[in-house]
Amino acid sequence: MFMIFGYPVALLFGQLLLGLINGAFYALLSLGLAIIFGMLNIINFAHGALFMVGAFVAWMLQNYLGLDYWWALILSPLIVGAFAVVLEKTVICRLYRIDHLYGLLLTFGLALILEGLFRNEYGSSGLPYRIPQALSGGANLGFMFMPLYRGWVVLVAVVTCLAVWLVIEKTSIGAKLRAATENPGLVQAFGVNVPRMITLTYAAGVALAAFAGVLAAPIYSVNPNMGSNLIIVVFAVVVIGGMGSILGSIVTGFGLGVAEGLTKVFYPQASATVIFVVMVIVLLARPAGLFGKAA
Repeated sequence: MFMIFGYPVALLFGQLLLGLINGAFYALLSLGLAIIFGMLNIINFAHGALFMVGAFVAWMLQNYLGLDYWWALILSPLIVGAFAVVLEKTVICRLYRIDHLYGLLLTFGLALILEGLFRNEYGSSGLPYRIPQALSGGANLGFMFMPLYRGWVVLVAVVTCLAVWLVIEKTSIGAKLRAATENPGLVQAFGVNVPRMITLTYAAGVALAAFAGVLAAPIYSVNPNMGSNLIIVVFAVVVIGGMGSILGSIVTGFGLGVAEGLTKVFYPQASATVIFVVMVIVLLARPAGLFGKAA
């Protein structure tokens, strides 16, 4: 058996794949958080709960309406995004001009409400979610066996993250969004509907979380706690990458997922804390984060 650093190569690449899968979810969730914080200046602690809602909506579409995975992958983010529009218009809009602490407390309360509602209705045990036939099975790469669905998750996460980055950094819509972040009054004076842009930005960030929830449903199973298990790590990813940094969220999400996966091979005891150790080191050396800008 071929060995690297004294470990079987299949074990190393298997953990690398698991790290990339976790990193894919870290990147997608932290990307949504970065978009919301960058535009709305709100720390959205309900993001993990909305990730969970996306998975549950996909499960409902499959089990109540008979829609397959591909329809759920499209419709679930749209449905949860529409819910986010209502949420922003009724609740979130009241947070823009007050201290960050109130936004954190309110969104944390929203997360508890959403998780409690789904726990009361469906219980705490995970609900199975079927993957499409086209993504079942796996491929023998010679050095490891790769499940097709997990490879699909990594691929679609990379493509989605790059597409969002291109839209924000390279298009006129992204330019208006960045300008509205810096000076919303001036942008509105040029005829841009800034309140509508804010609403759609929040909805887009939440839709990304729901999209990640659909991707995660077959891997983690659908349960009310799936978001709360990830959100603390995702906030650490956002802090390390730099609050509001799109590129920082993507690079840091995948990078820390890989670091976490490989730590499980070389030093398993530290795998649960390695991300937080990295966060402490980064904040000591660069308080604004790796890709953040100093205030």
